[in-house]
Amino acid sequence: MQHGRRQQDYWRRNLRMTAWLLAIWFVVTFVVSYFARDLAGISLLGLPLGFYMAAQGAPVIYVLIIWWYARYMNHLDREYGVNDGEGED
Repeated sequence: MQHGRRQQDYWRRNLRMTAWLLAIWFVVTFVVSYFARDLAGISLLGLPLGFYMAAQGAPVIYVLIIWWYARYMNHLDREYGVNDGEGED
């Protein structure tokens, strides 16, 4: 019974983190781009701020999301003793 409870806890924590990261992705992809016209009035080095957010900011956030998820899952795997099968024949 304990083994099943640990699996449920592991999966619940994984889904919670995935939901948070998907929410961040959604905000960066859709919400920020929705307000890009409002940001066009702000200029940075002669280009509108919306341009920088789309061309530079969003990809950086996406890479950070991937990095955070990999880091979190490695920590979670160690905490719950999950082996991904590396080195097994």
